[in-house]
Parts: sequence; C-alpha cells; structure tokens
Amino acid sequence: MKTVLCTVIDTLEDMTVLPICITGEPVLHQAAEPVVAFDAELATLVADMFETMEAAPGVGLAAPQIGIGRRLFVYDWTDAEGTRTRGVAANPQLWVSPPPLGIPDEEDEEGCLSIPGERFALKRSDRAILRAQDEHGEHYELEASGWLARILQHEYDHLDGVLYADRLDAFGTKGVQKAVKKNKWGVPGLSWMPGVDDLED
Repeated sequence: MKTVLCTVIDTLEDMTVLPICITGEPVLHQAAEPVVAFDAELATLVADMFETMEAAPGVGLAAPQIGIGRRLFVYDWTDAEGTRTRGVAANPQLWVSPPPLGIPDEEDEEGCLSIPGERFALKRSDRAILRAQDEHGEHYELEASGWLARILQHEYDHLDGVLYADRLDAFGTKGVQKAVKKNKWGVPGLSWMPGVDDLED
C-alpha cells in the first residue's frame, strides 16, 4: 500500500472523497474540539465523511481521521437481521456497560481506517448508550449492542485522541508496532485515498 499527501477527489455526485490520515498524524492523537456551528459547511463535511467512509469502505469515520479536530463522527451499520443504523454524532457522550472479562479472540477482531489493512482482537463493552447531536444540531439518544456498540466506542475514542491500537493487549500492541515499522507510519503527513489506494498492497 502506498501513502500519499493530502489531496481530494471530486465525485460525480459533487461530494468529495477525502484522504484518511494514518497513525502518526498529530490530529489523531489529541482530543478534538466541540462542534459549534450547525451550518451548510457542516452539512457538506458530513456528506463528504459519509462518501469517504463508503469508499473506504468502512462502518464509521471520525472527523480527526480526515484531519479535522472536531467532535464529530458518522456511522452506518447493518446487522445480521438486516436492520440498518446510520447517523451523525456531533458533540457525543457515550456510556458503556462493563467490558467482558477474558482474552479477546477472533470474534473480537477490529480494524481502523487510520491503521489500514490491519486487524487485531480487542474486548469492547457489549452495550452502549450514545447521546449526541445530528448535523442539524438536534439532540438524540441511541441504545446499541453488539457490533454497533463496538463501532460507537471505536469512533468515540477517536474524538479523545485514542486509537484502538492504544487499547490492545501486549500481543496486539506488538503486531501494531510491526505494521507501523514495516509501512513507515507513525510520522506526520501520511494518508491514503479511498477508491485509489489498495489496502492489500
């Protein structure tokens, strides 16, 4: 996989696929600032974030992952029963149940678009309650379980400057460190472009 400096690609639908920052970019490792303006600029950003997430493809994307230090993420998940949950979370609060005990296994494997092409097992809480604002500033509450709860926890962590790699056990941490060294990540200025860069290369 190659890494590129920040560029943008306009799509046929006048939405923009944005480059996704790779671990090492400072904005990924610091707490984000609140969203204060719910305006046309934010609506455009949200549309671009959905476009970028879908192109990746992914099930969630936080603003710091595209280089914007704001407390904002988007998510789109369809469960095994076919129920789709799609939304915008600005200035979120998140409550979670106690995480399960035990050693993580394959069912707990998680990935991150800012550590592209890698997956490691991580125990997450089974249930979560999200309180946030949508792109219009309207407040809402969402109760989640299973993978949707995991997605919300993952994206919420990004807003506090925490990557899932920061929560891994010793085995997972060693794996991430090897990937970072192999790909020469861990420094500012690296990103990849959904729809252009092949994560498997």
